[in-house]
Amino acid sequence: MKQDNKKGDELMSSNYIRFDWAMKRLLRNKANFAVLEGFLTTLLNEKIIIRKLLESESNQEDEFDKYNRVDMLAENSKGELILIEVQNNNEYAYFQRMLFGTSKLVTEYINRGEGYDKVRKVYSVNIVYFSLGSGKDTVYHGKTEFRGIHQGDMLELTPFQKQTFKVDTVSQLYPEYYILKVNDFNQVAKSPLEEWIYYLNTGDIPDSATAPGLTEARERLKLDKMTKAELDAYYRHLDNIVILKDNIFTERAEGRAEGRAEGHAEGRVEGINEGRLEEKREAAGNMKTLNIPLDVISQVTGLSIEEIKAL
Repeated sequence: MKQDNKKGDELMSSNYIRFDWAMKRLLRNKANFAVLEGFLTTLLNEKIIIRKLLESESNQEDEFDKYNRVDMLAENSKGELILIEVQNNNEYAYFQRMLFGTSKLVTEYINRGEGYDKVRKVYSVNIVYFSLGSGKDTVYHGKTEFRGIHQGDMLELTPFQKQTFKVDTVSQLYPEYYILKVNDFNQVAKSPLEEWIYYLNTGDIPDSATAPGLTEARERLKLDKMTKAELDAYYRHLDNIVILKDNIFTERAEGRAEGRAEGHAEGRVEGINEGRLEEKREAAGNMKTLNIPLDVISQVTGLSIEEIKAL
């Protein structure tokens, strides 16, 4: 199943298309919903049928975000909203961004004048390829619960509320968050969810994998089904991710290394600063060659637009 690839080797290890690219180009086709439904069924631990895909206003199309992230907004058979987002590079305020995204959906998908009972359930599914926060697990689940500060009891719904809203707990009325830190998965897959995480991490689907959706992924996400033009665009996508990761993160290690080479505290500080500045300039130069907008380069590297123009 493995094959050698001349481009994007750091990110692709098999005959299958990366999930973020598939989301942008293939999984939006209703004929391929089974792949996405299988993934969501495995993650949410309930049968998910996608009724339709909705337009997500947060999905950016500038040159930087085309390969840094991609999102998809689905509506399931129960009318609930599921926002799936893939983030390739570090974003220190990503937790707040998750909150903003769900809050925006809650207000965006309720008509003016409707009662609060029409607020729709939102699932925020985040596949991140960077070290988000500090934790040892690869999958995290967040939900809202209300616990008494004196008695420690959980605030529950009344029987009438349960019957009216067709849920059992208060938390089921609120947005739920899932974070999959797929880069941290480095073990043998022993469950359907781990089989999906293995694919998200490596791009490979072992013959033994039986998780819902992966059978369809084997059939529909093969590289050999892409045209030459699609393959060229796909390999450029992989190269761009590698370039951005290398440029942004290498500066930290090299800056620290130069700092340690100095013999005293002042030398360490100066070495760190010089190393970081040089790497930022190199990163900015490489991104300029990709025709990434100057304001985006400035945001990523911290250099001013004037400094970037002078490179």
